[in-house]
Amino acid sequence: MSLEIKEENGFKYIEEGEGDVLLLLHGLFGALSNWEDVTDTFKSQYRVIIPLLPIYELPLLTTGVTSLSKFLHKFVKFKKLKSITLLGNSLGGHVGLIFTISHPEFVRALVLTGSSGLYENSFGGTFPRRESYDFIKEKVAITFYDPGFATKELVDEVFETVNDRGRVIRILAMAKSAIRHNMAKDLHKITIPVCLIWGKNDTVTPPEVAIEFHNILPNSELNWIDKCGHAPMMEQPEEFNTYLKKFLDRVLLK
Repeated sequence: MSLEIKEENGFKYIEEGEGDVLLLLHGLFGALSNWEDVTDTFKSQYRVIIPLLPIYELPLLTTGVTSLSKFLHKFVKFKKLKSITLLGNSLGGHVGLIFTISHPEFVRALVLTGSSGLYENSFGGTFPRRESYDFIKEKVAITFYDPGFATKELVDEVFETVNDRGRVIRILAMAKSAIRHNMAKDLHKITIPVCLIWGKNDTVTPPEVAIEFHNILPNSELNWIDKCGHAPMMEQPEEFNTYLKKFLDRVLLK
């Protein structure tokens, strides 16, 4: 990724552009680069910020989605951010939901894509074959509609991660935390505008998850992207950005 990663006060993040704040949150196996197309498209009009979530740095006993929300709160206060539009993919969406309910005064609008928080088919409750490169490649590939998006670079990164004992323990702890922290009873509290952008072929958080989010969230819209899996902003960036622009124009520029 060509964008500069800044390190400040213990935080690592990308920050590009000026204007209203778009705060982007990556998923469990995600990276800052997952949002590259969004950043490139919107940095001319918005202040785009992507913090690196400390999934592998949290103490094991506190590794969970709530801890990531607390981290996000510290980051938002450190950067003195206000009136944020939060965008979250997968685990990042879940963290964004918890943060929005805990600190509604900071959040103006919310965008969820392939978000956990209700139900997801996790990467695996265990990694019985984590030493098998082909197994990991297959698991990464089902994240996408087009398995060609599971590049060698991406598979190598996940393979290295799941074969690091300290990291894999935290991944499993985080995944279990996400499953336990079901948000169905709390989502009605989120009354700000919410844009759901979902891959029709998402097998991790299937289409019925998006429909349930849409039904519970009182001020939500649901947009589908065909031939698309769990990371629409990566797999179908043009269509994702089109839906995102329409939402931002309606909610922020009115």
